[in-house]
Amino acid sequence: MNVLIMGATSRTDRYAYLALKKLQAHQHTVFGIGLKEETVDGVEIKKGTPPLTGIDTITLYLNPTNQKPYYDYFVQLKPRRVIFNPGTENPELEKLLQANNIATEEACTLVMLGSGQF
Repeated sequence: MNVLIMGATSRTDRYAYLALKKLQAHQHTVFGIGLKEETVDGVEIKKGTPPLTGIDTITLYLNPTNQKPYYDYFVQLKPRRVIFNPGTENPELEKLLQANNIATEEACTLVMLGSGQF
């Protein structure tokens, strides 16, 4: 499954980093968008809105204010679902995604992976 981490980082103390590692351990193909371009365990973290296709799931590690510039991008990617991790909940974005037939979940990616619900 192709998973895009929004807010990806090389900072080992961040949940987005832990999610990257755990997604890889579960054999998912990981893409990342973050504040700076870098590579983490073979995953190229890009800035901005790079052209991507085949994204099944977007997992958010951006607060609602930082999500705003990506609204159209998320819709354009046409993922099957978007996961709002704790602290990223955003009713405005959830409504937009649902209006475009994109499922939303308020959940923790790390817990979902650990419990087999991902």
